[in-house]
Amino acid sequence: MDPSIYALVLDTLNRATSQDTEILKPAEKKLQEWEIEPGFYSVLLDILSNHSIDINVRWLAVMCFKNGVDRYWRKNAPNAITDEEKQKLRQGLLNTNILNEPITQIATQQAVLISKIARLDCPAHWPNLVPDLVGALKAPQPLVQHRSLLIFHHLVKALASKRLLGDRKVFQELTNSVFAFILNLWHENTELFLRHIQEGAATELITEHLEKALLCLRILRKLTVFGFKKAHESQDAVAFLNVVFDRAKTSLECRKLLKGRGIYPLELCEKFIIHLTKVALGVLGHHPFSYVPLIRPSLEFALYYCFTEQGMALIYERFTIQCLNIVKGILQCAEYRLPKGVEPVREPLTLQAHQAKMEVLDQNTVCHMCRHLVTHYFVLSADDLALWDAEPESFATDEAGESWKYSLRPCTEALFMELFQFRNVLAPELVRLLASLQQRPILPDDLPSILKKDAIYNAVGLAAFDLYDDVDFDEWFTNVLSQELKIKDNNYRIIRRRVCQLIGQWCGVRASQSLRPAMYEALLEPLSRPDEDAAVKLAAAEALRSTIDDFNFDVEQFAPYAPHAIAALYELLVESEECDTKMHVLHVVSYIMERCGASVARGGGTGALFAYLPQLWSHAASAAHNMLRAAALATTVHLLKALGECPLSIRPWILSVVNESTRLTEPAHVYLLEDALELWLAILETSHTSDPVLLQLADNLYPILEQSSEHLRIVVYIMQAYTLLCPEEFLTGAGGKCMALLDDMLADMRTEGVITTLKMAEICVSVTFPERNALLGVKVIWPILIRVIHSLLEGDDLPMVLSVQLCLVSRVILLSSDLFYKAVQEAANGLAEYDSDPSKLLNRLLLVWTEKMNMVTQVERWKVVGLGLAALLTTQNPTVLQRFPAILLNLTEVLNDVMKTEDNGTYVDGLVAAPGSRPASPLEGRGGAARWGTAPAPDSPHETRRRRLAAAHPARVLDLRAATHHQLETLKSQVGPETFERLLQATDQDTLQQIREYIPL
Repeated sequence: MDPSIYALVLDTLNRATSQDTEILKPAEKKLQEWEIEPGFYSVLLDILSNHSIDINVRWLAVMCFKNGVDRYWRKNAPNAITDEEKQKLRQGLLNTNILNEPITQIATQQAVLISKIARLDCPAHWPNLVPDLVGALKAPQPLVQHRSLLIFHHLVKALASKRLLGDRKVFQELTNSVFAFILNLWHENTELFLRHIQEGAATELITEHLEKALLCLRILRKLTVFGFKKAHESQDAVAFLNVVFDRAKTSLECRKLLKGRGIYPLELCEKFIIHLTKVALGVLGHHPFSYVPLIRPSLEFALYYCFTEQGMALIYERFTIQCLNIVKGILQCAEYRLPKGVEPVREPLTLQAHQAKMEVLDQNTVCHMCRHLVTHYFVLSADDLALWDAEPESFATDEAGESWKYSLRPCTEALFMELFQFRNVLAPELVRLLASLQQRPILPDDLPSILKKDAIYNAVGLAAFDLYDDVDFDEWFTNVLSQELKIKDNNYRIIRRRVCQLIGQWCGVRASQSLRPAMYEALLEPLSRPDEDAAVKLAAAEALRSTIDDFNFDVEQFAPYAPHAIAALYELLVESEECDTKMHVLHVVSYIMERCGASVARGGGTGALFAYLPQLWSHAASAAHNMLRAAALATTVHLLKALGECPLSIRPWILSVVNESTRLTEPAHVYLLEDALELWLAILETSHTSDPVLLQLADNLYPILEQSSEHLRIVVYIMQAYTLLCPEEFLTGAGGKCMALLDDMLADMRTEGVITTLKMAEICVSVTFPERNALLGVKVIWPILIRVIHSLLEGDDLPMVLSVQLCLVSRVILLSSDLFYKAVQEAANGLAEYDSDPSKLLNRLLLVWTEKMNMVTQVERWKVVGLGLAALLTTQNPTVLQRFPAILLNLTEVLNDVMKTEDNGTYVDGLVAAPGSRPASPLEGRGGAARWGTAPAPDSPHETRRRRLAAAHPARVLDLRAATHHQLETLKSQVGPETFERLLQATDQDTLQQIREYIPL
């Protein structure tokens, strides 16, 4: 290596560790430039391997190397590292200096670096990596052995994460070759550290062997879980699993000794114990049948340490969570449950597992677990109460998702609910606990009794569905719970909060409809009380959401309480300090607006909310809390839809935030775009007229569509709304660009996207324009029309697509047959199979049309397609007349479906709208698509425009029988009676007989 290059890179790394930005920034830029230079990573390897160089410089060198591997190691990467340099790097990464690295943090990063390369290259391009590491593991030097183990741990972790079949086979082969060796190494180091702890040896000696034992355990866990098809078929794996719980018991005793001495390895020992439980959970999750022999010992282990005084004296919180999750995993495992009914047990291990589970979890044990969970784990601790006092909003925020894996309270609650598969045993036990609370009144200053009552109430709420037949909630609420909400003592806030939660949990289980008003009143009392605790208010708000988000919810029953609820939620929103809390409250407001609509929104309270939203938006923006901003957008959407109009005072702000949230140049659009699009649509739906700001906003549509089709459907809804509101301004500007882009995207769209785009095109030709731009809609969709004609020639589209395609072509014909023939001419140009002859193309198009037309199932489209065919009859085109019999047959079939008989025996077109009726809208409906929220208000400006468009729909305006009769009469006068008669004679007699029922020929 050139010494000058080495010195230059070393100097640059030195400067890149400087605290002075004027020195730091140029050095970082230079390092980035060198990333693609040949030999750069070889220099980095030499620097990070040199123990005499400053630690910070070596740290930066290894981080630069790691980043380079991520970006340039793959063969197909731009500026990829050459094979020659990669080979040199692989050889140098296991040199003596790497394996003797004195700094733990750098050693860890080196191990990660090697694992990243191994994930790509091992074993094909780095076959000697594993043998070299195993050899190093046998070295007599403790540091070499530790660093080799560290590298091997990260190597196994990286290889275990690969999921392709070939990669899994490679990992299984690796497991078979090294498992026994690593297992022996683990036994050896575990025995040493346990003995050293019991003998009171030096901390350094304990730590050395404990760290090695922990690394071996981590390796064994990955090998056991991912390295075997069936772990129980490996003698070594079975031997390992059989000692897991014994090692955990011994380690817990040693932890007690370490805790008494207060020395450093305590934390390492706790990690070691946790990883033993992770082995059990991993095998249980991935190899449930391999775990069957461990069901009894693991249940007995967990019961002893989590449910007995002697065992609980030895445990700590994280270990408790792991043990309880093992029990939950066993109870939840589908492979351990007997089939229902008379279906036989197909897997003998299922029966064995069930028997082992039931032998340990007998009636007395299950009852004891239930009581212990409720009276010990469910009781709020001093730390819980301290958090409540210090940060009531943080305390009240529900832990969601998979928090049961890491937090004790969600973990115990999840296990409690899983235990209720023994419902017949536990329901009476819980009822007895609930009844015990009624034996004597609990005074406000008796905190232990209040905490016990809270724990029992929590259990009754969690098990609400299982206690349906055992608890009369109406009576309990009326006589007890509603009264407890009125006790205002500070200690009783615990019960008030829990009562609110109980109402939310039981309202959808067993609460009579007549009780709902009393429940609303009960929840609104603490929610509205100025001096009420914040956690209680938030519980009341969440419970109110649950009562509204219920199948039996009655809007009229809630309407009298709605203004009070909105006002109280607004006050809570303003009072709340945490962004997460404000977000929860906004979700409740959204639920109320979504479920109750205009009857609530116009009842009062929304004005203050609207006025507060801009302030909330600014607060969320300054706090960089994009999820709160998204919640504010969603709430605004529901308020607008419920009101059916947009207050003039809030409109400029809405247009501003929609513009900000839908510009892809703004980083926050990642979080805000979906809700902002919905708000954009809502503001369009509530607009009576367009304005320059609203029109300018349409320029944001094109980049959103161009980026991806993820938001295609909502963007097309917005385009529809613009087209109805201001068709000329929109389609001559942003709308025309978007339609051209949609045409380009059609080739790669799925069926749903194709249909959505074609429906948009149909609306473009349906809207009414001023006379000078009468055919603007057809011009805008012209490329799509040509593409549709080409697609129809193939005739192999799905019926849904074909239906919309034929309908679109028919709408164009009804507007202008000349434009249709011009499109046919353009479509034929350049098509060799039709010799660029439009008559040949038209012949094929009509053939497909008449043969496939019966695939159109929606009656309105069926009729429009028939009207399009009828309109072609009088265009004096010979190709059309050649298809006269097929056209007449299809028209007859449409007439058979559309015509209905009046009481006097006369035929009328059943689709022609009666005067004053409200026809269904031809626009793509939004009410059934839950993702897009509630449909527009029935009296909104947008709905008025939709109905106006629907009223002008050809299927609703044109009488098919009259139109067909007129066309045939016109055709007769064009071609003469003799030619017309020949056309009729060429037609099937059954067809003529049927059509004469409607039309005299």
